[in-house]
Amino acid sequence: MSKKKGKEVISQKKTRPVQNKIGDAHITESNNKSWIWMILLTGITLFCFYNTLKNGFVNWDDDKNFLEHPAIQNLTRADFWEATKYIFTNNVIGNYNPLANWTFAIEKVWFGFEQPKYWHLNNVILHSICVLLVFKIGHKLGLNLLSSFLLALLFSIHPMRVESVAWITERKDVLFGVFYLGAMYQYISWVKDNKNIRWVFIYLFFILSLFSKIQAVSLPLSLLAVDYFLRDKLNWGHVFSKIPLFLLSTFFGILGVYFLKEYGSIENATSGTDYNFIQRLFIGAFSFTIYLVKFVFPYRMSPLYPYPHEIPWYFYVSIIILPVVLFGLWWAYKNKHKAVFFGLIFFIVNIVFLLQILAAGQGFIADRFTYIAYLGLFFIPVYYIESAIKKNANKTNVMYGVMAFILLVFSYMTIQQNKIWENSATMWTHVLKYYKNTTTPYGNRANYYRDNGMYKEAMADYNKSIALKDQQPQAYNSRARLFFTVAKGKDTLLLALRDYNKAIEYSPNDGEFYTNRGATYARLGDLNRAIADLTKGIELKPDHSVAYLNRSIMYQQINRQDLAVKDIDKYLQMKPKDADMWYEKGRVHRILSQNPQALDAYNKAISLNGSKGLFYYERSKTFYLLGDPARAKGDFQKAVQLQFQIPPGDTYPTTLGL
Repeated sequence: MSKKKGKEVISQKKTRPVQNKIGDAHITESNNKSWIWMILLTGITLFCFYNTLKNGFVNWDDDKNFLEHPAIQNLTRADFWEATKYIFTNNVIGNYNPLANWTFAIEKVWFGFEQPKYWHLNNVILHSICVLLVFKIGHKLGLNLLSSFLLALLFSIHPMRVESVAWITERKDVLFGVFYLGAMYQYISWVKDNKNIRWVFIYLFFILSLFSKIQAVSLPLSLLAVDYFLRDKLNWGHVFSKIPLFLLSTFFGILGVYFLKEYGSIENATSGTDYNFIQRLFIGAFSFTIYLVKFVFPYRMSPLYPYPHEIPWYFYVSIIILPVVLFGLWWAYKNKHKAVFFGLIFFIVNIVFLLQILAAGQGFIADRFTYIAYLGLFFIPVYYIESAIKKNANKTNVMYGVMAFILLVFSYMTIQQNKIWENSATMWTHVLKYYKNTTTPYGNRANYYRDNGMYKEAMADYNKSIALKDQQPQAYNSRARLFFTVAKGKDTLLLALRDYNKAIEYSPNDGEFYTNRGATYARLGDLNRAIADLTKGIELKPDHSVAYLNRSIMYQQINRQDLAVKDIDKYLQMKPKDADMWYEKGRVHRILSQNPQALDAYNKAISLNGSKGLFYYERSKTFYLLGDPARAKGDFQKAVQLQFQIPPGDTYPTTLGL
């Protein structure tokens, strides 16, 4: 790298725009035809991903990111900005992607959870925008319109795109991609026209990209790759001009690592492995090799690629890819094959941080990690196909035919791969095609079966998961929940109790397990043990709202309404929009003869849900006790209007004179 500073880099003075490397004719090529190619690209993208609109949600982080997210689960328009503050100041399972999660909040307000097709549609739209940006970037880098179209089409329909588009949780991929590619486009445009206003958009898009996904930290390195490709010489000025970008990357990178470490992902907790650093380097080398292979031949695509229990021999052999790639870079640099060097470097800087050397997650590779990185690899063949067509015009039809065949195959594979994301059962069944001895797919598919009333299938999967690996506290907890759900007598509840005991034996500090066992003791009639377990659960997990709810019920059963109302208050601090619990609070206050507090609670319950006659009926009684018979009669009539069935033998209507 030359130490001589290039005048055009840091200086704000007007300089001569960088010339196109393939030919100036491509830069001045009429833009009148661009929109035709862009419409065609959009149409093909929508066609290939249309069937994702038939898919639902899956229990692979969709629950954590929005279905059960504390700020999104019960979100309404009224508390949208409060939820926004929460989203931007908290992480989700160790990942800080607030902008992506914020889009989920918007969708929850507009569409709810009943219409997942709109959530999927937004992913497809964002992917389509990325495709169009790739088309524009390709043209800015000197490709003609047809080659830019081919570049964008590969980006659009390569089967490895599916995970990023068909999985709603991966909104962060397509969202960060829009801003990442937008920043790239603005930077390439600045290199060519030197309009400094573009830096405003570069920084804006970069920051938005970082708030969408930590993977965006690679942008400054990608821009240096662009500098190499477009400029005659690369100097230190090009690096120094990106120092603010590197600082932003460093800040968000440290923040991301902090959250991952806090959650336990940068250990071996989530992967279930115990590899040392050297072994992880071999895992990284193998992952890198697989990404290169899947670029050409996208085989055995799976939502999960679990770590092997022991590293196979071919993981160690894969380390040879490193000197091979380094030699390829040296050869390309020495022989001025800029497209090869640019494409490989772009791929490397966008995949190197995702090689799981730090063990973040349950899988050692992921299709979604290639979303931006593959752009570099796509560029290499497209660049040389364009050059080959120019030199061999008589073979143009043959090359077009080969390309068309590849694109048709990729389109078909993409459409088929979309189908595995239809629901949790189809997704985990697909994973089990390749990884039959992995516990996670069985456990998650069992959860789906259980939640959808397919209890026999759920039990079979839980049993299989536990048979594969006994010391799984979560698996025992899940199977116990199934026993608890289907229990019609003491024997089945005892099976649930047995499994909860196992879960606690293997993980004695998980508050949820004690809470669940407490509920089982309650159904068995052992209230003292139930309260003891619920208290222990709250001690270990003080933010577990269900524990407070269940303990409040236990306290009422032993006539400790004073303690019950305290637990209800704690529950409502966490779930302030639960109308039923506001009603319950009012009922307990009335038992305690605290009628003003009861009235306040009933008012809140009715403000949250004014369609329940029971709420009006009980408030009517409270008005009567407070000496307001007129309002008492009004609420009673409202309850009747809402078709509330007065309990047999209830003398309250007579008391009102009705």
